[in-house]
Amino acid sequence: MGLLGLIGEFLANTGIAGFIALGAGWWRPLVMLAVGGLLIYLAIAKEYEPLLLIPIGFACILVNLPLTELFHTTEELLGGAERGLLDFIFTGLATGVFPPLIFLGLGAMTDFSPLLAKPQTFLLGAAAQFGIFGTLLAAQALGFTFPEAASIAIIGGADGPTAIFLTSRLADHLLGAVAVAAYSYMALVPIIQPPIIRLLTTKKERSVVMSEVPPVPRSVRIMFPIAITLTAALLVPPSTPLIGMLMFGNLLREAGVVDRLSKAAQNELTNIITIFLGLAVGAKLTAAEFLTTDTLLIIALGLAAFSVGTASGVLLGKLLYLISGGKVNPMIGAAGVSAVPMAARVVQRMGQRENPNNFLLMNAIGPNYAGVIGSAVAAGVLMAMA
Repeated sequence: MGLLGLIGEFLANTGIAGFIALGAGWWRPLVMLAVGGLLIYLAIAKEYEPLLLIPIGFACILVNLPLTELFHTTEELLGGAERGLLDFIFTGLATGVFPPLIFLGLGAMTDFSPLLAKPQTFLLGAAAQFGIFGTLLAAQALGFTFPEAASIAIIGGADGPTAIFLTSRLADHLLGAVAVAAYSYMALVPIIQPPIIRLLTTKKERSVVMSEVPPVPRSVRIMFPIAITLTAALLVPPSTPLIGMLMFGNLLREAGVVDRLSKAAQNELTNIITIFLGLAVGAKLTAAEFLTTDTLLIIALGLAAFSVGTASGVLLGKLLYLISGGKVNPMIGAAGVSAVPMAARVVQRMGQRENPNNFLLMNAIGPNYAGVIGSAVAAGVLMAMA
């Protein structure tokens, strides 16, 4: 082969030639490159969930560059394509390993004392899951199958790892859209929740000062993760991978005798898995799977699920306000979605606007933690029904 032939072969294997080979669809991967860039911009400039949006956005760019062979569809792999780097990383997501390991780290970081000190706030975490089941029916009415509708509805729990876990099990072709929607709404909690809270509460209700959260005995904190694991495993077995790892991490924290393991779960393990999880999710943001009308519906339904979840939590908070004789601030119900700790901080800021001496953070973090447990249990229920 002559020099010109070698140059021609080289040019035929460049990414530019790959774009040209796409013909009329050349613009689709370019749009996804812009989407990846936008995710990275939001992560850096706006600090919207940067730990995950940066790897998701960069992986989105990687898989939409032609001829890189980093990631393949199931059909391509069955056709004999060799696995690329992101194929191997995605295996950890497809097998359901990464999200439970994230929950392990989350459990090791979490002090459930505010929830245990006021166990009635468990109800607020449960109420905030109504958005999930309402959206499930709406998605089915729009023509989505039950597994697809369940994957979309779980966005309402405002828990990224749970949404990823459920979707990877039930409808992995929606994984990119569901993950982007879930983390977008988690990042936008300070924008989405305040108007809903103000609409459903009065100034008097928002000004309620709640009592301090009392301390919880160490023995109770140690027994709690064991009791929750047994309860979840016996009642909703599919939720066990998430609940079990969350509570195992918390037991490492509360035991007080395995600080090395607790710190490793909180830091090294969580950081490594976060990188892999983000890359695996971003690998599903291909033009073929993301640039569809279904993606717009998923984003809209996800917003509806999150909004209804916030509203249902606040409405139950109003009921507790009445039952308690005005001792419960209804706003803490909005923290029942599991966007930890952003939803609790929103409640804290709104409470202080109405009353500068009002400190609701610890009262709001209890429902916030209940929401984490509630969304994982809701995911287990949906998997059991699928």
